Amino acid sequence: MRRREGDGCPVAGALQLVGDKWTMLVVRDLVSGPKRTTELLAALHPISSRTLVGRLRDMEQDALIERHDYGGSPPHVEYTLTARGRRLLPFLDALRLLGQ
Repeated sequence: MRRREGDGCPVAGALQLVGDKWTMLVVRDLVSGPKRTTELLAALHPISSRTLVGRLRDMEQDALIERHDYGGSPPHVEYTLTARGRRLLPFLDALRLLGQ
């Protein structure tokens, strides 16, 4: 996992993990099952592909998601939530309620 600022404080560490604009939205979209990069790009419009790929890499390093590369032509890559990523679901539900 990546080293984060605020490692001494659990709250700061959690915010470093999920506090950007896109992480919880990626989690929201992966709850329903594996998604390809193009599906995530469409669901998260107007995110740029560069931003999404960077965020996916960070989330993979943080063990929130897994990347599954099926090869082929064109390449087939899917992302799924890990057990650690699924631990964010109660927070996603809380954000959904707050947003309503």
